[in-house]
Amino acid sequence: MSIMKKATKLNIKIEDVLKREEHFIYSFNKYGDKKIKLFFHLFKGYYWYLFLSAFLFFLKSLPTWILPIITANIITLIQKQPSNFLYQIIINIIVGVVIVLQHPITNTGHSINLNKARHNVEVGVRGAMIRKLQQLSIAYHKEVPAGTLHSKVMRDVEKFESLTLHVFTSVLNIGLGLIITLAIVINKNIYVFLMFLITIPICMLINKVFKTSIKNGAIEYRHSVEKTSSEIVNMLEYMPVSRAHALEQKEIYKLTDTSINQAQKAHNYDITVSYLGSISWSALTAIQLLCLGFTSFLAYKGQITDIGDIALYQSYFSSLLGYANGILGLLPAITSGFDAISSMSEVLSSKDVENTENKTRVEKLEGEYEFLNVSFRYDENSPALKNFNLKVKKGETIAFVGESGSGKSTVINLAVGFYKANEGRVLVDDKDINDINLHSYRRFISVVPQKTILFSGSVRDNITYGSDHISDEELSNVIKAAQLESVIERLPDGVDTEIGEHGDKLSGGQRQRISIARAIIRNPQVIIFDEATSALDSASEREIQKAIDYLTRDRTTFIVAHRLSTIRNADRIVVINKGECVECGSYDELMAKKGAFYKLQALQ
Repeated sequence: MSIMKKATKLNIKIEDVLKREEHFIYSFNKYGDKKIKLFFHLFKGYYWYLFLSAFLFFLKSLPTWILPIITANIITLIQKQPSNFLYQIIINIIVGVVIVLQHPITNTGHSINLNKARHNVEVGVRGAMIRKLQQLSIAYHKEVPAGTLHSKVMRDVEKFESLTLHVFTSVLNIGLGLIITLAIVINKNIYVFLMFLITIPICMLINKVFKTSIKNGAIEYRHSVEKTSSEIVNMLEYMPVSRAHALEQKEIYKLTDTSINQAQKAHNYDITVSYLGSISWSALTAIQLLCLGFTSFLAYKGQITDIGDIALYQSYFSSLLGYANGILGLLPAITSGFDAISSMSEVLSSKDVENTENKTRVEKLEGEYEFLNVSFRYDENSPALKNFNLKVKKGETIAFVGESGSGKSTVINLAVGFYKANEGRVLVDDKDINDINLHSYRRFISVVPQKTILFSGSVRDNITYGSDHISDEELSNVIKAAQLESVIERLPDGVDTEIGEHGDKLSGGQRQRISIARAIIRNPQVIIFDEATSALDSASEREIQKAIDYLTRDRTTFIVAHRLSTIRNADRIVVINKGECVECGSYDELMAKKGAFYKLQALQ
């Protein structure tokens, strides 16, 4: 038993998986349109496991092919009763017992080796999907629903794994079975062999008739699953909104309608598969009856002299029909599996990535920025920014104000490198942002978003996310700076209190302060607040404003502001309207000017 446990351990090491992820991404990019070649290329490095698995599969399948021969031999021996009758019977029985008893050993070996290759590749492909999703641009993630991506990472990888199992078990079984069965039959009787060959064009015809319907059905069903997954994710995320507005019934109706549509797609697909199964069974069973009549006719004409051979041919023809049915039965599973590869390829072959190759690594960030005649549009609509110019000195605090959709967040997205300017240039420390390694650049930046993003886990886990080896003293200092001390004192387990999914056990102000603490602990050179206090009450805002004042000391700071009172101490305030800078100056200067900023302040 201990040997079995040792043999079945996968011993998958995370370092090995991470190394192979790039190989999988490369494979999808190179062979994305050659599905069969791509499929086998993914197993590069595991071919030895597959070879050993195939060899053991051959050995474990011997009873299927040898037992009919033994049965035929014994029937013929009974018919002819030679002088060494008992000796030959014993030999046949011994051979049969040996090949039957070896089955558990070889079958286990086959399963162990196949599953080692299969599960290693499954982990690698899913890891490659996760890696690629981390590399894809923010624009890509805004265009493709999260539920769709979740379905690709989970369901499609499972379909790929299922395809692997079919190819290296069912297809291997059918292929070996056909070759050995036909080889034995052609050696026995050429006429029976020709009769057997009739099944091949019939299988090809049935396959051709159903192939397109099966393929289209699999694609439609996958799309319906992705849509359902996406809508479920949205429903869970916005459940507080639907509950607050008494829209539960509307959500139930919408999701039920989507589920019905998915069920209809599944029903259509299943009916097509059912037609395929019934037609193939009827056609091939009719051929089996014809084969029985044909072999009986050959026996009547004296072409078959051993009665055991008739039993052999019937047994083999039953196996042959099983293989033929197996081929047709595999069509839906294989079609679905290769469609899953196409679906994964939509992610893994996407070119919408942040390219870091041959880009200058940022080893130190001063925090000087310059926007030179920058224009940007998200689509064919009006530009989000138009001829935008701004120079930011090291350590300055710059606030952006304006109506919703004016372009404030777009400036931030360009500064972080989430988007590239369509026209003009964005300079960071006098270097074009398009020429620098964004990954290395963002190590010096912290972002406090309007919508606080927290994870399931403790307060400590959320504050120290992405920052290793933080001492208790460092954590304590950060908690003080973020005005979190009073919050931590009231929590049952202090800093180790579990905060629930998305921090739902905390108030908005408490969540925002944890988000600020996470920003502080990174000790950034540049800090970005994207309307970080817009949803808070006055008391919470005052506490968070203290944390912001601490965090912005000696750091270049960008603040997208909704409440204009929170940016009184900014070095400069930039007023944006329809993508253009219409005013720029200190709070007092703009108020004295009584222009666009003054009007915004008056409205509040």
